[in-house]
This record gives sequence, C-alpha cells and structure tokens, in this order.
Amino acid sequence: MSEALPFDEYLELPNWRARTVDIEAYKRFWRTTVEDFVGFWEKEARNLEWFRPWDRVLESGEHPFVFKWFVGGLLNISYLCLDRHAKSWRRNKVAYIWEGEPVDGDGRPLSTRKYTYYELYREVNRLAHVFLSLGLRKGDRAAIYLPMIPELPITMLALARIGVIFTVVFSGFSAENLAIRVNDLGAKVLVTADGFYRRGRLINLKEVVDKAVESTDVEKVVVVKRAGNEVSMKEGRDFWLHDLLRTVPENVSVEPEPLDSTHPLYVLYTSGTTGKPKGIIHDTGGYAVLLNSTMKWVFDIRDDDVYFCTADIGWVTGHSYIVFGPLMAGATIVMYEGTPDYPTVERWWQIIERNGVTIFYTTPTAVRMLMRFGNEPVQKHNRSTLRIIHSVGEPINPAAWKWLFEVVGERRCPVGSTWWMTETGGILISHLPGLMLTPLKPGTNGLPLPGIDAEVVDEKGVVAAPGQRGYLVIRKPWPGMLGPPTGMWKEPERYRQVYWEKVNGVFFTGDYAVKDVDGYIWVAGRADEVLKVAGHRIGTYELESVLVSHAAVSEAAVVGVPDEIKGETPVAFVVLKSGYQGGNETAEQLIKYVRETYGAIATPSSILFVSKLPKTRSGKIMRRVLRAVATGGSLGDLTTLEDEAAVDEVKESYEQLLKEVRRGR
Repeated sequence: MSEALPFDEYLELPNWRARTVDIEAYKRFWRTTVEDFVGFWEKEARNLEWFRPWDRVLESGEHPFVFKWFVGGLLNISYLCLDRHAKSWRRNKVAYIWEGEPVDGDGRPLSTRKYTYYELYREVNRLAHVFLSLGLRKGDRAAIYLPMIPELPITMLALARIGVIFTVVFSGFSAENLAIRVNDLGAKVLVTADGFYRRGRLINLKEVVDKAVESTDVEKVVVVKRAGNEVSMKEGRDFWLHDLLRTVPENVSVEPEPLDSTHPLYVLYTSGTTGKPKGIIHDTGGYAVLLNSTMKWVFDIRDDDVYFCTADIGWVTGHSYIVFGPLMAGATIVMYEGTPDYPTVERWWQIIERNGVTIFYTTPTAVRMLMRFGNEPVQKHNRSTLRIIHSVGEPINPAAWKWLFEVVGERRCPVGSTWWMTETGGILISHLPGLMLTPLKPGTNGLPLPGIDAEVVDEKGVVAAPGQRGYLVIRKPWPGMLGPPTGMWKEPERYRQVYWEKVNGVFFTGDYAVKDVDGYIWVAGRADEVLKVAGHRIGTYELESVLVSHAAVSEAAVVGVPDEIKGETPVAFVVLKSGYQGGNETAEQLIKYVRETYGAIATPSSILFVSKLPKTRSGKIMRRVLRAVATGGSLGDLTTLEDEAAVDEVKESYEQLLKEVRRGR
C-alpha cells in the first residue's frame, strides 16, 4: 500500500464545536438524502430568495444527459450576492479586502482596497449601467480577461445582473488562447486591464488583448486602469472604464434581471486531452443552490469569519469560492493579486495575520512548495484566528496534510481535501465541519456530500471493493452540474461522449479513486495521468506521494518515458527540502525508498534534482512540459507558465543525466 492510502490512520477532534460524529451516523443521514435526492435538494433550494418559485425540481433537457434544475423558477445571482445584504444589517460589513502584490520597504502592501456590501452593490450597479449603455442585453455574451483585482468580481456580478452570459479567461493565457475562447463564445464585449504585477514584473495585459482581438468579432474593449502603464487605445473600440463611469451617478440602480433557473450564468473553458478547450456551461439556479449549501457544510461560514481562498478567479475555484459562494453567504473575503512566495515566502502568513483570517482554502501544490522552506516562516506569524483549513485542485498527500494540520493550524483546525472539478460547479466530496465532522484521515477527500451519489466503479460500472482502485463516478444528477441547453457550449455530442459513455450511463469524472472500508474516498489523480509499466497501470500521483513522504523531499513530479522492454518507465523530478543535497547517493536512497514503499515495478529509472518545478500561475505542475523535456518533444504553449527559468533548469538537469549515462555512470 502506498503512502497515499493509510486506511488505518484516524484523527479525532471530539471537542471541535461538539460536532464530531461517528462515521456510520453520517452515512445513515447521507443515505436518506441520496434515496430522495430530488426532495433533499428542493429543501436546500428553499434557503435562497427566488423571484418566482419553480414548477418542477428536475427534468431532462432536450439533449441526452442534460438536466434542468428548478424549472420555471426565477432568480438572479447578483441579487443573492448583493441586494439582500445591502438591504440588511450587512450593508456596512466588509465584503472584500483586496491586497496588491507590490510592497513598500517594510513589506506592507502598497495597494489595498476594501468594499462593504453596500459599496460593492453600488459599484456593480454602476458597471451594469455601463454595460447596458454599450448595448449588452440578456442572452448576449461577454469575455473577461482581468487579473486578480476587485474589478474582476465586480464585472462578473454586473454581467450576471443583466443576464449577459460571460466567460472569464485566465490572465496568464496567450493571445491565441484568448481569441479561441472569445470566438467560441461569440463575445461582443471584452473587459481587460492595462497591466498587473506578477513576481515584481509588470505584465502588459492590453498588449495581449490587442493581438487577440484582431482575429475576433469583439465590438468593444473596456480597459481597467490598474498599473498605469502606457497602452494603445483604438478609437471607437477601446474605452477606459473610469471614463465610462464618469457620467454614471453614484446611486444609479439597475434592477436585477429575473432569470430562469436554467439560464446560463457563465461558460468556463477547461482543457481537454485532445481538441479545443471544452466550454462548460453552468446555469443560474442549480449552481446557486449547490454553492449556498457547500459554503455552510464545508466552510461552516459565520458572520464573523474572514475567508481567504488563494485561487485565481480565472479558474472555477475562484468563480465558485471567491465570488458567488462567499458573497451569497455574506462573508468577508480576502483577495490577493500575487503569488505565495513574492517578495517573501511569508506572504500568505502575513496576510492571514494582518487580516485575522479564520478560513483558509489553498492548493496542495502551494503547500508542498512552502513546506520546502521549513516551519519558521509560518511560525513567525500569529495564526490563532484560523479555525478551518481546506485544500483543492489535486489530491493532497498525507505529509502535506499533516503539515497543514500540525504547523499551519497548530493541531486546532479541521483540515479537509475537497474534491470537485470545473464540470461539477462546486464541492461534491469533503469533510464537513459545518454539518457533521467525521474523524479526519490524512490524505483522504472524505465522504460524499449530502445528496451526492459518488461511487468508485470498474469499467463496467460494478462497484469496486474497498481498497480497489477504480473510476470515480457520480450516479445521480446534482444541482450545479453542467447546465442547459447543451452541457458543453455548442457541443452536445462531445458532452455525451466525454462524460456519459465511458461508464454505463453515469457521470464519468475522469479520476481514479479508491474507497476505503469506512466509505472515505481517496482520489488518486486523473485517469489519463497513468503510466503503463510492463503491463501495470500506475498513477503518477501515487509515485509522487511516495516520494514526497520521504523526509528529504519537498515536491515531486513523475512522468513516463518510452522504454523498449517495459513500454514506459518512470522518471522523477524532485525538489529537496532545505538542508538536503542532491546527487547520486540521494538518488539511490530515493529509488530504494520507492522500491520498498511501493514496489519494484514502480522504481524510477532516473531521479533528477531541480530547485523548482515548472508550474502554471495557478500552481499546477506542468507535467506535459516535463514529459516533453524527457522525451525530446515539443514544449508547446508556455504562456501559462509561472517561471520559464524552471524549464531551463529541468532541461539542464536532464541533459546532464544523459551525459552521465553516455559516460557509463
């Protein structure tokens, strides 16, 4: 058994709000919610304010496996996020605390902004008025290409207010990638910024937009002045946002458009293994219901909480758990422009201390990177306000989980590893400190949420035995799933093929997973991130987890290279913790450790030591780049790469290995 699945390890927090429950007690409750999942989700939907109630809770759409939730109901998510708070005691409560990346000589941010719910409400209304003046109406489409600045959620909320379907394009994407998404959606208006800051560098965002819109039908470009860098403005097409707002009254009111529950809120493009990006549609009503419920169950959100999600809004985590979910819950949200290690690896801990953060939501990749610098940067800062910690984005290995629990949370806070994906809209598997906190297990994702029928099955759809790896599937529809009218934007057939044909008519997540004897689910990585070594299928995540469990290793990434005898053989790129040295002796120790911990079949053919791994700006390791280096293939598009120097180092390390092999090492 690999270090990724320590089935017998439990952690009880019996005094945590007196809510820790027996596993079987939760499972009995969960079964009732799944047996009558339609009735259960109808009850949850009643926690929101609807302009008109639904006629039917659930029905099938026009296309196979497209489901409609709360049919006939009318609502507006901008209203749910703003109006009802602006009319309540929360009107003067802080909604967003924003911190820019640049700092002064004392390490304090040069740019900060705060918005109360009423101030945010007014800004959204003013921008909605601007969009109406530009000719946008319900059902039109717009694109957003903004960095992590307050205007990003404000733009999303303003477009949602008037019923405009939008797509947010991650600000690290190239002009070509931006144009592909804009064209596929058919966006008439694009919102961007002059520039922004990343690791001390000024990124000229408008320059990328100018190149992209040459091959699109975009009619108008609205530009936010963030960095003050010089940009080109095309008359009649480009408009400064501050100029457009100058004539808009401070107290202008734009009534929220009553939208069908099934009205598409946004389309978010996610990469496919082949072909163009997949345009995932999320509706308004079902999506709002799922987010409202998960904010309560997973994050136990309270009115005195300060909530910090470290994701970028360009990805689905930011949509769901920096913008719509926390605002519906009336939370105070910390939003940060930069990276966790600039200008110091203490940056996140400074933010937590400075703002009294209570709920911390981050990624395993970032955690492993920060672990490399030891405990001191964390322990220098007061973290006594923290009470809940969760991770997202990929499976978390037990070593990283324990570091979050023991060092960051000081053994006080429940630590969870939430599982979900762009396609699910919100969290579906997690520990639930806000509902029933079951015993924690380092590295697991937890039990399925109420109303979510998640299971691990084989290729024929037969439920896998405890401890047996299989495909993670969702067997019943849920609110927040890919929405009408076609599941994927303009591609109903692709939607059916990708998600519903793989395993006997149930929703195929594309992930491998294991369910243990207690029903906890352990996601083991993407089914397409698998090595085939001498006929054995081995998940790259499993090998990475074994390596990271070694005392010397901070981060690891494993890729497969062709082998004439075995088909594929693993190559591991390893970042060591401070105080450890690379070299042949350390490599041999790690190879021996993998052999003893996992098995001889998974023994890496090579261990390569680097100071950093190539990652996207959202913190995910770019394994395709590592694979390209190891196989001599094309590196492809590197526009989302955080630091190109990492690729150069990987190349140098691999070339050195080849030289040593030729010398007969």
